[in-house]
Amino acid sequence: MTVDPDHSFEDAALVLDQALAGDGRAVAGTLDKVVSRDGSSGAYNVAWCLAGELAGDGVRAGAWALEYPGIDEAPYDTRWVARFVSAYVNRDEPTGEALIGAALADGLLPQCLLTLAGSTVATKRRRES
Repeated sequence: MTVDPDHSFEDAALVLDQALAGDGRAVAGTLDKVVSRDGSSGAYNVAWCLAGELAGDGVRAGAWALEYPGIDEAPYDTRWVARFVSAYVNRDEPTGEALIGAALADGLLPQCLLTLAGSTVATKRRRES
């Protein structure tokens, strides 16, 4: 799966705008539309864009380790976001794809994507302040 420039960047930008406005219902609706239109590939592409925004510019290539004390006790969506962002910064697309598939199979993909969007917005706000 790779990022499809036709929809993914626009969809991710819309999700971020809606999340920044505090409109969780609109975020969920947009994410549902993406999954309905493009399936797990669309969800992956938008999530990859959001992870890129969360990670920010200038992330050096290399092996990054996930250091999150208590990660195994964190809620599913929090663990998922941490692992997905780790896959992003390590440019590990197969792991990112597997995480999308696992969340979809577990019926938790919408919740994971909402948490990723929320984490991305919180990070953007922290950087801007």
